[in-house]
Amino acid sequence: MDGRDARDVQAARQGPGQAEAERIVPHDGPIGDAHASLEHAGDAHAAHAADAHISALRAVSAPARVAEPAEGISAEELALAARNHGLPLEALRYEVTPPGLHYVLVHYDIPTVDAAGAEDWTLAVRGRVRTPLTLDMATLRSFPAVTHRVTMECAGNGRARLTPRPVSQPWLVEAVGTADWTGVPLRTLLAEAGVEPDAVEAVFTGADHGVERGVEQDYQRSLPLSDATADDPEVLVAYEMNGAPLPPQHGHPVRLVVPGWYGMAHVKWLRDITLTSTPFTGFQQTVAYRYRRSADDPDDPGEPVTRIAPRALMIPPGFPDFMSRTRVVRPGPVQLEGRAWSGHAPVTKVEVSTDDGDTWAEAALEDGRGGHDGLKGSAWAWRSWRTTWEAAPGTHVLTARATDAAGHTQPLDQPWNRGGFGNNLVQRIPVICLPRGD
Repeated sequence: MDGRDARDVQAARQGPGQAEAERIVPHDGPIGDAHASLEHAGDAHAAHAADAHISALRAVSAPARVAEPAEGISAEELALAARNHGLPLEALRYEVTPPGLHYVLVHYDIPTVDAAGAEDWTLAVRGRVRTPLTLDMATLRSFPAVTHRVTMECAGNGRARLTPRPVSQPWLVEAVGTADWTGVPLRTLLAEAGVEPDAVEAVFTGADHGVERGVEQDYQRSLPLSDATADDPEVLVAYEMNGAPLPPQHGHPVRLVVPGWYGMAHVKWLRDITLTSTPFTGFQQTVAYRYRRSADDPDDPGEPVTRIAPRALMIPPGFPDFMSRTRVVRPGPVQLEGRAWSGHAPVTKVEVSTDDGDTWAEAALEDGRGGHDGLKGSAWAWRSWRTTWEAAPGTHVLTARATDAAGHTQPLDQPWNRGGFGNNLVQRIPVICLPRGD
C-alpha cells in the first residue's frame, strides 16, 4: 500500500462518524478498529495477530493506481469485465431496460438468498431514531408502495477511455440502464422510526462483503439526511424491478434506489439503515468514490462523487463488424436516435454531429420531461431523441452531446481524475458509408 492509500484508509477508519456507525451497524470485518481496541487493551499477542491479518489482506488487495502509458488491459481487469456487464447499445431502444440487459456492477460476491431466505430477510432501521425498527419483507410490503422510473449509471462509466487510464473495471460507455423500481419511500420508514433532532446522515449497509485496498468491509454508503428524506427525488427502499422481484444481481431481496445519483449510492442487498449524528467516513464514502484531479498529489482529499453528469448515447446505426464494432451504413437517409439523461436536472437539448464535432445540429427530444406515462420519478429517467442524417459514401464519425436544465453540457475533451469517475466525454461512433450502387 502506497503512502496515499495508507493515509486514506487511516482517515476512513478514524474520521468522525465512523466509530458511531460501527458500534451500531453489524460488520464482519472492521479490522483496523479491532486492532486499535486490542492495542488499547494491552493485548500485544492479539494485536500482533491483527497486524498479520491486515498484512495478509494487503498482500491480495492492491492499492489503486494509474496504468503506465503503454500498458494494456490486465487479466484482472478482464476478469472484472467478464463478471460485470454493460448495456448493449442497441438496447437503448427499450424505454425500460429488461433486467438482463441493465448494466451490472458487483463489488464483491452476489449474496445467496433463496426464496425462503428472502422471506426471512430483515432490514434494521436504527441509530438516531426514537423507535428502532426490524422489518421483514411482509412488513415492508405492507407500507404503501410507489414505483419510480429511474436511470442508473455507474460512476466509473467511461473509465477505460481515459488517458492515463485508472486501473479498475474497464467501462467504455455502456454502464447504464433504466428500470421501474417499486418499493417504500425511505422517508416513510424514517418517519415510522422517528428521526432524532441530532441526526445528520443515514448509513446504508449491504450484505456483500469483501476486501478493497487492504480493507475488509461490508459495502456501505451514506446520504445526508436532507437527501434521504427528500420528496423529489424520492429515495426508495425497493423490492421489485420492472414489476417482478429483484433479480439476484440487482440486489434481491431489497435495495436502495437514489434517483439522480451514480450507482455507488444505490446499495444492494440492503440489511441495515443507521442514522448518525456525525458524518459517515467509511471506505466507500471517503476513500473510494472521490474526484481527485491531481495525478501526483497524495494529500488531495478530492470531492465526493454524487450526482450523474449529463450524457447522450446514440444507438449505433447500420450494422457492425464483429471485432472492431465499426458501423456500416448505406447511402441515403439514416435515422439517428438514442437516449439522454442527467442527475442534476432534466435534459433540455441534445446536439448531434456527423463530422466528429466540426458542426452540430439539434435533435428532436421526446415531449415528456417526466411523468409522461404516469410514473412519479420519470423526471429522473432518460429521454429519447432522434434526427435524420443524409449519409454519403465515405468515413464519418458520429457523436452526440446533452445539455440539462441546470446548464451542464457534455465535454468534448476528457475530464480526468484518478479514480476514473464521472467521465461523460461525448461518445464517438466511426461509421463507413458504402459506395452508391444498384
